[in-house]
Amino acid sequence: MDPFGKKPDAPKDAVSPGFAGGYPHAPRFDYSYDGAMRSIEHSLLRMGLDRLDIVLIHDCDVWTHGKEEAPTRFKEAMSGAYRALDKLRNEKVVKAIGFGINEADTCVKFALAGDFDVAMMAGRYTLIDQTGLAEFLPLALEKNMGVTLAGVFNSGILATGSVAHAKFDYADASVAVVAKVKAIEEICRKHEVTLRQAAIQFAAAHPAVVSVVLGAVKPEEVKANVQDASVEIPASVWSDLKSARLLDQAAPTKS
Repeated sequence: MDPFGKKPDAPKDAVSPGFAGGYPHAPRFDYSYDGAMRSIEHSLLRMGLDRLDIVLIHDCDVWTHGKEEAPTRFKEAMSGAYRALDKLRNEKVVKAIGFGINEADTCVKFALAGDFDVAMMAGRYTLIDQTGLAEFLPLALEKNMGVTLAGVFNSGILATGSVAHAKFDYADASVAVVAKVKAIEEICRKHEVTLRQAAIQFAAAHPAVVSVVLGAVKPEEVKANVQDASVEIPASVWSDLKSARLLDQAAPTKS
């Protein structure tokens, strides 16, 4: 983050919303070998550590860079940042390496291109969007790669429900998305389960998933997340959602 530079214009087809709040520093993406080494060195210095558990190559996708620039960024990351992380893993400076991506097909691309320990996929395996199910999650199992799921509320609507101006992927949800969420809510309500509880536990049920990444600002929110992740949900919730064709029939769920 450059405090002196002017924020560049994002590609017109990029979706990435940037950061909410904070300082107006300009982001400088650098997926090169030297850039990755420099970034990790700075992080270690700031934290007073000599090693890191997990390091991810983040946002190297169409979502952030647009269709035209994304392929170049991917090549830069695999020839640069990936080699740096692999070296640091071999030297025991980093325990595990991976990538954090907003698209299922780009997750597949990274998984096939390198030897990664972990992947963070955001928003592509949720109650609304299961595009990560067919190819990426089976591939992760095959490669023994742990998956952490972020964005399991799709940036809002699966936490707030179908309220006015509910957000889906950082924008106002479409009529179709709102209608789908209302249908999911109705089934959850029938079984006395909240939408949040179903959203968290559905994401966690896939065998490739090792962690669901939930944000929290207050201690009460952490406690609520734990409660929603551990409350018992009847198997009939999942069977009803599948019968209504609101969930992919192949999606694994807890019985």
